[in-house]
This record gives sequence, structure tokens and C-alpha cells, in this order.
Amino acid sequence: MMKHIFNKGQNQTKPTLLLLHGTGGNELDLLPLAGMIDDEANVLSVRGNVLENGMPRFFRRLAEGVFDEEDLIFRTKELNEFLDEASEKYDFDRDNILAIGYSNGANIAASLLFHHQNALKGAILHHPMVPRKGIELPDLTGKSVFIAAGTNDPICSPLESAELQSLLEKANANVEIHWENRGHQLTSQEVEAAAQWYQKGINK
Repeated sequence: MMKHIFNKGQNQTKPTLLLLHGTGGNELDLLPLAGMIDDEANVLSVRGNVLENGMPRFFRRLAEGVFDEEDLIFRTKELNEFLDEASEKYDFDRDNILAIGYSNGANIAASLLFHHQNALKGAILHHPMVPRKGIELPDLTGKSVFIAAGTNDPICSPLESAELQSLLEKANANVEIHWENRGHQLTSQEVEAAAQWYQKGINK
């Protein structure tokens, strides 16, 4: 099991919100986001199993922006299997999970979409990168993805965000990208935009 918090929601028809923090964060970081997106949904917030200089992450990297691909694949599989276990333990619908990730957490969420066709129903990705280049993605028909990106993001360039959008769309996912004229920080405006996207579409 991964270290996590599970809060049972009032409405079991809603997606379970899977919260995935950024580097150095923990399972408490994104709880306020879940409340802004849907305060009736189950919340499963997970802490990354890898430490980088004492900071929790979801997978190792070799340098800034250079992922340890082998570890990424292993950790993505580990997270997918954890979701199987958690859905049984807490009795929620395994096929109705929406990931909400920031930075490193958004990258592992994107990696779930890239590697495991049925891992997620959809995802809200704040400042994600392309988890792996040059692989064939599963058919993501019916999956909805919201990408929040910064035009001045020093860690994740606008090109990277646009490339991720294009790869997901080629795999038949429904993708909306939201731009803020900001850097890599998580802004209240982009969370607001994600909440509107969620209310409009995925929450039907």
C-alpha cells in the first residue's frame, strides 16, 4: 500500500478524486483542490513513494526534466495496482477515478493514461510534462483530460504542454488546455478553470 488518505464522499455516483502532489509535497497538499472541484466526491490522496533529497516524489528523475524511465514505468504500475487495492478496500467504482495532479503528480497521472488504458476515467493535469516519448498510447476514447499550463513556465515549456495535448488527442482522448500567463506555480485561476471544466463535462 502507498501512504494515503481516503475521505468518503456523500455521493457515490461522483468520480473518486485521486490527488497527486508535486515534488516535496504530501497527501495533504491538494485536499483544498478536491473541495473546489467537487465537495461531494470521494477523495483518495496519495504520497509518492520516492524520496529526492528528502522530498517525496512519485518517480525518480535523472535531472530536472529528465525522467528515469524504468522507474517511471515501475512506479506507474505500482500506482495502478494501488488503485485496484484501494477501490476494493474502500468500495468505490474502480472505473470512475479522476486524477488531479500538480507537476510531478500530473506527470504520473499522465503516465497512467499513457501506460494503462483503464487506470483513469479522466485527469486534471496542472503543469504536466510528456511522461514518455515515442511510445504508442492505448485507445483513450471516452477519457477527458484538462491541462493547465503556464506560458512562462520554466520547468514545463508551452511546447511540452501542447505536445502532451496532441499525443492524448491522437489517442482519442477529449482534451482541453487552459493557459495562464504565469510560471510553474499552481494558481487559483487555473483551479477555478478546472472546476468549471469538471462541472460542465465530466460530472454528468
